[in-house]
Amino acid sequence: MSSEPTRRRGATGPFGGDLLTQLFQHPLDPGYAEAARRRARSGASEPGVARRALSLVVVTLIGFLGAVAYRQTLAEAPAAAQAREELIEDIQRAEQRVDALAEEAERLRGEVNDLRDRVLAAEGESDEVERLRILEAATGLVRVEGPGLIVTLTDAETPRDPVTGEPLEENLGRVLDRDLQEIVNALWAAGAEAIAVNGQRLSAVSTIRTAGEAILVDFRPVSNPYEVQAIGGPQLETRFLTSGTAERFRAYHDQFGMGFQARTVDELSLPAASDPVLRHARPVISQSSSAAPPTGSATPHPSVSGGSR
Repeated sequence: MSSEPTRRRGATGPFGGDLLTQLFQHPLDPGYAEAARRRARSGASEPGVARRALSLVVVTLIGFLGAVAYRQTLAEAPAAAQAREELIEDIQRAEQRVDALAEEAERLRGEVNDLRDRVLAAEGESDEVERLRILEAATGLVRVEGPGLIVTLTDAETPRDPVTGEPLEENLGRVLDRDLQEIVNALWAAGAEAIAVNGQRLSAVSTIRTAGEAILVDFRPVSNPYEVQAIGGPQLETRFLTSGTAERFRAYHDQFGMGFQARTVDELSLPAASDPVLRHARPVISQSSSAAPPTGSATPHPSVSGGSR
């Protein structure tokens, strides 16, 4: 029997011994280790170091550019906010001037009417004075007062995402220009003698339309809530609330959440409308042209075009 010691079974590596032991003792392949020693002797840097240096430079540059952009944005923000505030102030001042001029025009119009009435009364034309007053009230050229009905429309709340705050869907309960058109036409049909929308008196040539997201009444914006004031006789409320238009808006309230409310008032005061701009007109000659319409009767008004929701 040989006295040579028996070698342990198992795989052996290039350094002899068990392979697992060699892997733990020498985790780097000898070829890689030799290449690293050659680079160290030649003074060349490892590629990983160069890549890390380049990455550090790029990150530093990006951070610097981000800081510059952030500071520039902060520097421009006050200027943009100031410009916006100045524009808002300009709009408010312009609206105040328009309101003041409208009040002045109404005052001067009243003085002219008083002088005209005095002249006509002195000449014995009292019937003509009464006729003119009725026509002015019907056409919206003078301030009128009397009992009536107030119809209020309000936008429904838009469903929003609880996290982002963005609208989840289209708001079908938002008041549109055609909604106001339908309410106004229904009030005329119910016997209204004078109508105003958010204080804007309507005349035979008034317009209700949309410009962007705003609703314009005679080119002046009106906003939510929308209040339609109508002066008329005691049957005005009953006729309006039993109309198909009122029934349709009650359905809008139930289905889409649009606010719809009508209430009577004992006394309404509606301002005069702006002077109409007539480009083409000719007199109507008939035997009954000199007859004044009966007091309190509703004067026919042209309907404002509208549509269905």
